[in-house]
Amino acid sequence: MSLFDHTIKELQDKLNNKEITVTDLVKETYKQIRETDDKVQAFLTLNEEDALANAKALDEQGIDADQFPMFGMPIGIKDNIVTKGLRTTCASQILSNLDDPLYDATVVTKLKDAKAINIGKLNMDEFAMGSSNENSSMQKTRNPWNTDYVPGGSSGGSAASVAAGQVPFALGSDTGGSVRQPASYCGVVGMKPTYGRVSRFGLVAFASSLDQIGPITKTVEDNARILEVIAGQDKMDSTSANLDVPKYTEALTNDVKGLKIGVPKEYFVEGVDEAVQDSIREALKVLEAQGAEWEEVSLPHSNYAVASYYMIASSEASANLARFDGVRYGKRSENANDMMEMFKMSRSEGFGDEVKRRIMLGTFALSSGYYDAYYKKAQQVRTLIKQDFEKIFEKYDVVIGPTAPTTAFKIGEKIDDPLTMYANDLMTIPVNLAGVPAISVPCGFHPSNKMPFGLQIIGKHFDESTVYRVAHTYEQAAGYYKEKPQLGGAK
Repeated sequence: MSLFDHTIKELQDKLNNKEITVTDLVKETYKQIRETDDKVQAFLTLNEEDALANAKALDEQGIDADQFPMFGMPIGIKDNIVTKGLRTTCASQILSNLDDPLYDATVVTKLKDAKAINIGKLNMDEFAMGSSNENSSMQKTRNPWNTDYVPGGSSGGSAASVAAGQVPFALGSDTGGSVRQPASYCGVVGMKPTYGRVSRFGLVAFASSLDQIGPITKTVEDNARILEVIAGQDKMDSTSANLDVPKYTEALTNDVKGLKIGVPKEYFVEGVDEAVQDSIREALKVLEAQGAEWEEVSLPHSNYAVASYYMIASSEASANLARFDGVRYGKRSENANDMMEMFKMSRSEGFGDEVKRRIMLGTFALSSGYYDAYYKKAQQVRTLIKQDFEKIFEKYDVVIGPTAPTTAFKIGEKIDDPLTMYANDLMTIPVNLAGVPAISVPCGFHPSNKMPFGLQIIGKHFDESTVYRVAHTYEQAAGYYKEKPQLGGAK
């Protein structure tokens, strides 16, 4: 049995019909990890002993899939989401000694209550700062479609593990595209929910006004099932929305007749690969054949999104990461002779280059004399970007374009060029600034390198249902979700 061949519903049907046990499923998961992870390097920490014990307990309880929607389902969790008793590092040396966290993130608690089984923690760019997974201080995760290429970031470990068939689904976090961009690069489905739809309690903060946890899966249906479980208000997160969580799976009707799509002209410009542009146009034809209508629109302030985002995100990161000082949190330097040296050396030794770069940029932007010129101005631009989306959504149901301007690039190709790396988030960043939901679904393969890329579908605030409806309709018509990389493919 390969995890590639079954959706969550199909796996649960097998459990209900006694064709397999939860223990069988968990053992198969670890078998797949052992066979592929030496090449992919997606996992930082495995939870095998505890997972097998939980599987045995669930087998003894019996099956009730209606009561427990994730019963027996193996899950991988990005390593910036706190897991009680299981090492959580954010792929940073400064947290390399955090072996026994005292609590679970709310999303982890919800998945445990739904009887999912935590398989282990997944690699990422350090503190979620990066677009390629090359900024991890632990290891470099590789793309299952071609291990010479990056999986994207910062949730590259999560996307790669799903693409390689190691787990049927995983959790990532998305601050400027960190769920959707690696999903695009790895040919899987990644959802960034509306800001406030999913609790951030237990997510180690990078940029608090932008961060959002989201699921990465092989299919849109699986994605909708997971969001139903992890979404909802949380008293531990004052920014979580007090709104009912819809049954997202009920929106998967394959009916988009009369639906109106806006296609921003700013997403089809120089720098966006021609093959990617052509594939998006083909995707629009597929949706048009299903009864949808589309028109070109404009997001006039999107050209300023990258600059605005990196000013806001770096400023918030500077404040959030101040706690990691070797005293309150984090690994303490053993080379210091006094208190001031201890602070300096703990942070200097513990943080990588990209984290230091963003802390320094953020500290500068928040400093006296520069706040109004940089941070305040960036927030004003953010408001304009949000208003651009609100204006479009007065007339259109969704906005569609590429998830990323290109396919994945080779490992080491852009690591020394941070500005080019930042530009890879050109299409995803405006979504986080506006706080709206967006999903990436597989949309084709580049003719030159045969690497996958994604279609991004953006929706109105808290209207994930429409986003899922469009994504599922396209996915089923196009059929790219059936494609599998050679590495870890069906046996």
